[in-house]
Formats: sequence, structure tokens, C-alpha cells
Amino acid sequence: MDLGSALLSAEMAIEFLPEAQQQKVYLCEAPLVEGAIAAVVAAAAGRDIHQVMAKARGALLAKATQLGVVSRPLSLVTSTTDVESPTREIRLIVSNRLGLQARPAAQFVVTATRFQSQILVRNLTRNTEFVRGDSINQVTTLGVRQGHELLITATGADADEALAALQALFANNFGEAARSCCSNKEGLPNPEGEDNVALNSPPAFHHEFTPATHGELSGIAASPGVAMSTTGFAYAPVVHYQPTHISITEYHVEDVKLEWQRLEAAIHTARQEIQAVFSQASLQIGDAEAAIFDAQLLFLEDPVLLEAVKERIFKNHLNAEAAWQAVVDEVATSYRTLEDSYLQERVDDVVDVGQRVLRLLVGNADANLHLEEPAILVATDLSPSDTARLDPKKVLGICTTSGSATSHSAIIARTLGIPAVLGIDAQVLHLADGTLMALDGESGRAWIEPESHILDLLAAKQEAWQTAQQQAQATAHQPAITLDGRQVSVFANIGSIKDVQVAVANGAEGVGLLRTEFLYLDRTSAPTEEEQLAVYQAIAQVLDHRPLIIRTLDVGGDKPLPYLRVGFPEANPFLGWRGIRFCLDHLDLFKTQLRAILRASVGHQIKIMLPMIASVTEVRATKVILGEVQAELNQAGISFDAAMKVGIMVEVPAAVAIADQLADEVDFFSIGTNDLSQYVMASDRTNPRIANLVDALHPAVLRMVQQTIQAAHSGGISVGLCGELAADILATPILLGLGLDELSVNPQSIPGVKQAIARLSIVESEAIVVSALQQDSAEDVRELISTSVTPPA
Repeated sequence: MDLGSALLSAEMAIEFLPEAQQQKVYLCEAPLVEGAIAAVVAAAAGRDIHQVMAKARGALLAKATQLGVVSRPLSLVTSTTDVESPTREIRLIVSNRLGLQARPAAQFVVTATRFQSQILVRNLTRNTEFVRGDSINQVTTLGVRQGHELLITATGADADEALAALQALFANNFGEAARSCCSNKEGLPNPEGEDNVALNSPPAFHHEFTPATHGELSGIAASPGVAMSTTGFAYAPVVHYQPTHISITEYHVEDVKLEWQRLEAAIHTARQEIQAVFSQASLQIGDAEAAIFDAQLLFLEDPVLLEAVKERIFKNHLNAEAAWQAVVDEVATSYRTLEDSYLQERVDDVVDVGQRVLRLLVGNADANLHLEEPAILVATDLSPSDTARLDPKKVLGICTTSGSATSHSAIIARTLGIPAVLGIDAQVLHLADGTLMALDGESGRAWIEPESHILDLLAAKQEAWQTAQQQAQATAHQPAITLDGRQVSVFANIGSIKDVQVAVANGAEGVGLLRTEFLYLDRTSAPTEEEQLAVYQAIAQVLDHRPLIIRTLDVGGDKPLPYLRVGFPEANPFLGWRGIRFCLDHLDLFKTQLRAILRASVGHQIKIMLPMIASVTEVRATKVILGEVQAELNQAGISFDAAMKVGIMVEVPAAVAIADQLADEVDFFSIGTNDLSQYVMASDRTNPRIANLVDALHPAVLRMVQQTIQAAHSGGISVGLCGELAADILATPILLGLGLDELSVNPQSIPGVKQAIARLSIVESEAIVVSALQQDSAEDVRELISTSVTPPA
């Protein structure tokens, strides 16, 4: 409609239609001829009704541009004349501390895409134009910070619901308020935040370094710590890292459909790779930090970006590599030109995911870093993906000529505990491999071929740092006893020998979860029985008769092993062939692991835990296999603990529903709230569009936990909890009130969890639980806890 009479007649015409048809008619203020053509093309391309309308509205863009009358993109102008789907709007003030940076921006986009309505948003404070709410890049580059005012519009049948959901997101500070009163795996608030540099640093121990020391370089202190080699000296050899350069050629293509399909295939594979990085990072640094890669997944789904690439391929007949790179460069430039320095640094994620897709398009192999000996890594920069794959046992420090303390790479380095100095002079790139370097990630300095007095000062600083850490953890080795005298065991979740050493140093009373997947990853064949035996024995030796619960292999589905071909892709890997299901179909693999665990049990307090149990049949089948392995060992005269206890992970609703039956079959339960939450809420926790629904403090999840605990205690067995909820100090009163016997957390969280337990009483905690189970949402539960717990004197 482009005339007043057309508007009136169209509205009248609708009134003559049956009511069912009226609901399907949209009025659009587009030009008759050009609008109709644009709408047909968009509809034929499979766009939804709102995208079709947007194309129709923008049909005069070319003419308007020629006449110089365009003040803003016409495709972003929303209709206020649509009778059936009017435009609604709200104004909101941003109160969370970091505004719409990576994670909040991702939550905004995820929420916006849940609705059919077209969501547009503009930053009134910075007087920006409207951008699409379903575009991660456009939302992020609005530069929204704390205190800014936003105007959000929604056009469509569910406009009111969409705006209400977004308003709730802002009211809850994008979950930032909850995080600020909790701790991440390093015991720090704000896992994303720019203040982690200071918060994660131990007390400063200042030594008088001589100014302009020979070979001294200054940079940005990004991750605290002194890089030490395994020999104990305060230096290590340099190793240069250079990612594979990708060169592309621009050329004309005739078959544009085939070219688009090439790009779609590369994006699909890139998405799988990023999800694999997320899974690996979750094991190594935890889900909270691994969520950094959520924004990368959304980048691959950004409709504005994809439409721009498609237009270059179809209209300009560009090859996929050139079209993709051109658009990625444009997006990267839009980040670099922002006034906000923090948001400028998000360009690293854009480049990271852009290079991943480009590498797949040109067929380059992924660059991997393999170090024979511990070293300090020197590079121009490290991408978040590169950093997440580093082995802290081999990479003792990071030294780059670019980057910042608030980059995602720096955040990951801090979480891994790798000292890092960024922004060093480029002369460091000319050092020969093997050159000795010392690195101080707290002061932001590095020394090339350091002199002896520098080594002495660094050694003294490291010793002082370690002393302070030991003093801070003095009470961590005491039992965790509530104010009214109940003792709760605090165990550790680990995934390596290094983890168990850290756990014991932090006061762990045992290991509640040994993730054995680390033995199977990053190799071309499964570990042998002897390899596994050596690792299990080494970990048990460090524990010195403390309990060690070994979870059998939990791969398959979302965590595939490259050397075990599934043979077909799984549409829903979290609901697929994984955990105990996978092991029961790979008996040779399973029996090898069971033999290694049984052999390691001699003289140690080792228990077996089975993952992904959903039926009694699976438990009984496993016990039969375990009996066969025990018989084989007996026949071979090999010793093992014949009384070794067997337990299960309770992480699917089916196990909760039959917990009373399962309690008759096993010796203990361990509740995995990470998976249980996603199954209860029917939400994939690695899918950024719905990951916000996965919250273990939701009353539905808490009721499942309560039901499991009651069934376990009625059956006379103990029950622990090994999900990330156990490390959330805000949740400690809930977990105590529910009656858990044991909490198993990441090693760094042990001192804090023990202190939290010592400040609470069971009576007080049980009262909180009664109220918590009656709440409507996880947010309500958090609010209840924060107002109910009496602060320590």
C-alpha cells in the first residue's frame, strides 16, 4: 500500500474475509510494483512473512539512494499501520555492568530469535540507527554500556511476548547479578569481565627490579604468575607459534548455487568444530568460561552476515572464499571502529571464526601445536580457539605482541593458569627458538636471557606468592562442618593428574568425579590397559587412600572419538549414542577400561561410576560385564578389590523416576546437574539460543535432586552432587538443606565451598529449601537465598 485510499480499502477488504483468513493477512506499506516483485523473490527464497515484508518495504532503496533521500536503511523501517501485527516498542536502561558485550549480546539475540516478530533495537544514548535484534554482530556493535538507554521495537503477532521476554532479560541483568554473588571456578565474580585481571591476581609482592634491565621487555599484564620450567628455574625456552596463513584468490563463478552450497557445508563443519572446542574446553576450563564460544556459534547464524555473503555470491558471482572474507572483513572493521575499547577486542572472535570457515573452504589442515618440552609460547597473537587448546603442563607462559587483558584469549589463559604478557615489543618475534626467557604475568614484564639477579628476584616472588596461597588455604584442609555439627564431604572433579595434585593441595577429601575422557582424546587410537592403569594408579597414589570415584568413558554423541566411526550423524547427540550406551556397544573398549580400574584398586579406595544411566537393565548389564572381567582377572591370578563399590550418575529424568529401583542395584548415586538440568528443561546447554534455560537452580531441577536424595537415603546409600551447581556458593544452603552427603567441585573452589558450609546450619538450610521448591523460577530461588541467608559475623 502506498496511497491513503489503498490503506482504507485494504483494511475494509480484510473485514469481508472469514475470521480465520483475517488472521493470516498482513498489511505492508510498500510500493505496489517494486514491493510486489521484491516480496515474491523473498518468498520464493523461503523467507518468513516478516522478512518478506521487510524486503517489500526496502524495494525503493535503489531509487531513493539515487535521489539522495535515504536517511537510514529502508529495510529497517517498521510498520505502524499493520492492523493484525502492530509495532510495539519499549525503552530500557541497561544496568548490568558491562552492557551488551559478548555474553549479554548473545542472550539478547537468542531471546529475540525465539519469536516470529521482527525485533529492532537502537542505542538512544549513542544515537545509533536501528539494527536487527537477531544479528549478533549488529547488536554487539551498538556499543551498549551500563547506563545507556535502548529503544526496542517488535513487529509481529507475538510482539508483546517478545518485548516482555527481552524486558525480563534486562530486569535480571542478563544473569550478571546472580554471577556477581557467586564464584566462578577461580573463585571470582564476573567470569567474562574485564576486572578479572586484578581480581585473579594474588597479593602483589613487589621486588625492586632495576629499570631498563638488560633484555627486559614491558607489556600488558594479562594473566598472573611467573613462568617456571619443570627444573624450578624462573625461565624457559621460547617456542614460536604461527598459525597457518590462508591465501585466497577472487574469481568469477557461474554455478552460484553450488558455490553457496560449498559455503553452507564449510559453515556446518565449522559449527561442529566449535562445538567440539566447547566440549573440550568445558572439560578443561568449565562451562562458564567455555561459553565464550557461544558468540562464535551465533556469528555463524547471523542472518545479516549470511545475507550479505549470499548477495555477493549470487549477484556478483564471487567465489565463496572471496565473498566470505569480504563480509568478515567488513564486520571486523565495524568492531574496530567502535569507540568502546572493550568491544573493539571482540574482533578477535570475528577473525577466529572467520578464519575457521575460510580454512575449511580452501582445504587447509588445522594448525596444531605440539611441544616436546615445556616452553614459553611467543606469537603475534593467539585466537580464543588456539588458547583453549593449550596444555598448561607444556605451555608455561604466553608472550604476544598484540592483544589485551580483556580479550577472550586472556580470559582463557587466566582460567588455565598460564601466565601471559601481551603487547610486547615486536623484537621478541625475532628470537630464535630455544632462547631462554623469564615471564612475570603479574607485572607484565619479560626478560630475554635473564641475568642471575633477575632469576633470584622472580624465584623469591614466586615463593612469596605460593606462601600467600598456602596461608589463604590454611582452613581448606579442615573438615567442612556446619554450625549445628553436620559434616559434609567435599571432593574434587578432576580430569588429569595435575588436577588431583591441585585438589589435594586445596583440601579435597577425595575425588568425586574422575573424567576419564582425557585419556581418549587427542590421539589416533584408544589408550591401552597399561596406559590407563598407570594413570589411575598415579592419581590414587596422590590421593593417599582418599576415595577415588572413576567415571567410565563418557563419549559418543556430542563427544565423538575420531578413531571410532559412528557411521551416521546424530541429529540430537545429547539424546544419542553416548555414555553407558556407547560402552555397552563397544565391549572391548569397555572391558579394557574396567580391567585397568580393577587392577588399580588394589590398596586404594577406588569406586566405579557409570554415566548416562537411564534404566535398571543398563546397570545389570554392566554388572554382568564387570563380573566377567573380574572372573578373567581371577583366572589370571591378578589381584583387585573384590568389594569395590559401583555407583551411577543420575543425570537423566528416567533415572530420577526409578531412583528407588536403581538404589537397590548400586552402592551410591552422584547427581550430575549439568546434564540433568538440560534434560529436565529440554534445553541443549551448548545451544546459545536456549542455553539460558539450563539453570540447575530452577525449582523443577531442584525437585528432581530432592527426589533422588530421598530415594537414595531410603535405599540406604549415599548421594553426592558433582555438577557445577556444587561449586556455586550461593547454592550451598540449598544443597545442604536437600540433604546431600557429598559435594564434588573443581579443585579451585574447594576452600570457598568449605568456608560456605561452615557458615551455615542445617536447620536454616532446610527452611530455605522448603521455600525454594515453591518458587516459580531460578531467579526467584536466587533472590530467596540472597535474602534468607544470614551473613557471617
